Amino acid sequence: MTEFIEPRAARQAQPATRALTQAAVVAGRAPSIFNSQPWRWRIADDVAELRADRQRQLPTVDPDGRLLTVSCGAALHHACVALATVGFAAEVARLPDEGDPDLLARMQVVGVREPERAMLRLRWAMARRHTDRRPFAEVDVPPPALHQLCEAAETQGAHLRPLGPDEVERLAVATARAGRTEFADPRYRAELSAWTGRPHGTRNGIEPATAAHHEPRPVPMRNLDPGGVPDTTTHDLVDRHTCYAILSTDTDTPADWLAAGEALSAVLLTATAEGAAASPISDVIEVPATRQTLRDLLSGAGYPMVALRLGVPGDSPLAAAARRAPADVIDIADAQGRPRAGPG
Repeated sequence: MTEFIEPRAARQAQPATRALTQAAVVAGRAPSIFNSQPWRWRIADDVAELRADRQRQLPTVDPDGRLLTVSCGAALHHACVALATVGFAAEVARLPDEGDPDLLARMQVVGVREPERAMLRLRWAMARRHTDRRPFAEVDVPPPALHQLCEAAETQGAHLRPLGPDEVERLAVATARAGRTEFADPRYRAELSAWTGRPHGTRNGIEPATAAHHEPRPVPMRNLDPGGVPDTTTHDLVDRHTCYAILSTDTDTPADWLAAGEALSAVLLTATAEGAAASPISDVIEVPATRQTLRDLLSGAGYPMVALRLGVPGDSPLAAAARRAPADVIDIADAQGRPRAGPG
């Protein structure tokens, strides 16, 4: 049986192992539901396996693991970009073992290649991208940038559909309904409390500094105060220039959920590279009835995976979300499965 150790040992490993380890470290920047970071990497030689960490699944918000898988897909895309920018070519097998559903992807280094400029641009964006729940600037998202975001989703096998004014009103009604439905469930409030009140030093969950302001907006945002009540008031005093969109896939299987996560990562990184900002809206997906409302918005042509709020960011600094330590999410083995020297 292969034994795994902490990622700092990769310093002594072959170049492919070092590159995969660094890619997995960078993947820790990916967005995830409630910043749960529900993934784990196992790396041996020139192969990295991405696994779902079911201990971090949210049983009330995400009972079927859809959003967990979307989160892991975002981490997978981050890792692929990071690996490509250090000159390695890789083949990725997604859901490679039907008997092991927690094995979401297997990434194998197959050679070297010159980094593409597009990948370098996305890698630059990784260090700057944050989920931005603040009101956006009073500036429209430029149409060319929106076009780039839609193309980014398509390259990952998903679709990004910007919404018109009437559709935004329907999204607002659905989001308000989702907020009321979830807050009425004491299990949801307990789960929200657990992920917004993490002990200091746990390096996951949603911190107050990254939570949303509570101004009424065209589409209500998730209330992250488990002791409060959902604010379903809408108004156009802030976020008047925000663009709302739905990220969808053609079918609704775990493979689609993973692809949606990769597309979400591509859209968010492209937005950052284009000078835009974004925050996912997942509560409207978490309630079956409102998820169906979004599907109706798509005229039944696809399955909604997440809604997105897109805009031009303000000038003030944005707090970064906490991230787990690499040693907590990455396991490494050498060719013989022997443990290596300690991390540094």
